[in-house]
Amino acid sequence: MTIRTVCVLGGTGFVGRHLCCELSRRKLQIRVLTRRRERNRDLIVIPDLELMETDVHSVAALSVQMKGCDAVVNLIGILNERRGPGQDFASVHGELPAKIAEACRYNRIGRLLHMSALGATGDAPSKYLQYKAEGENAVHRWADQGLNVTSFRPSVLFGSDDDFFNRFATLLAMSPIVFPLACPNARMSPAYVEDVAKVFADSLERKSTYGQRYDLCGPKQYTLRELVEYTARETGIGARILPLGDTLSKLQARVLEWVPGKPFSRDNYLSLQVNAACENDGFAQFGIRPTSIECVVPSYIGQQGKMDVYREFRRAAGR
Repeated sequence: MTIRTVCVLGGTGFVGRHLCCELSRRKLQIRVLTRRRERNRDLIVIPDLELMETDVHSVAALSVQMKGCDAVVNLIGILNERRGPGQDFASVHGELPAKIAEACRYNRIGRLLHMSALGATGDAPSKYLQYKAEGENAVHRWADQGLNVTSFRPSVLFGSDDDFFNRFATLLAMSPIVFPLACPNARMSPAYVEDVAKVFADSLERKSTYGQRYDLCGPKQYTLRELVEYTARETGIGARILPLGDTLSKLQARVLEWVPGKPFSRDNYLSLQVNAACENDGFAQFGIRPTSIECVVPSYIGQQGKMDVYREFRRAAGR
């Protein structure tokens, strides 16, 4: 199978933008489907990328926009449910993947890459993970109809525009003295978004990945407390991390899910009861040595990163 044109759903998000850049570097044509084209026009500067507005929850609309593509990548996902149609876990993680697979088969597209989540099982404690599992299983069931599916289950992701280290840096700045942390002992192995983008791109034409499900983790396992303490050190914020017990963690989730932006919810709390660490390293199957947080995170949240920016300004000014 020769892949020339790739349709990316969720291409305007964190992973999607990095994947689109990776696909462009490989001289592939990219078609990004989005509900709001004007809001994401900055993507148009990526070579060989076209940005199309459509209703991603409509099989008919998807079928029209996917015409002429050789492969489809589904990266659409939400961390918290919102009010309104198509903003709940059942719609986004459970039902949408099956609709995408159906649109693929309508257009006789034989390749689909799907983003799932580490810990996604039908008996997981959170709705997020339960519906992630439902969607993952749904797309793999299309294999007997000629759709070659590969799914990826990453741990928490990091990169310069991430919503993990950047969010904690912001929250720490708002609580410079004491920072109450829910679920401090939750374990995870952060994976670098650029490594994940390479794995997606590498797998497109690799037949050995058909039907496979890959767990993707960084090289080291941490507790959430260790990661937040690391963020505090790198940002130079002297806040004392106050680990909360189970009862207070639940209470914090119950309160914060009503705060605008929903920084933490009861479903997030339940997801954190599942360790986001890998037993089998999917990166190794692609010959990729995963990047550590220490190699990247200081460049965008750390004091050293800020000094590098100032040095670049001085260099440009000839000083």
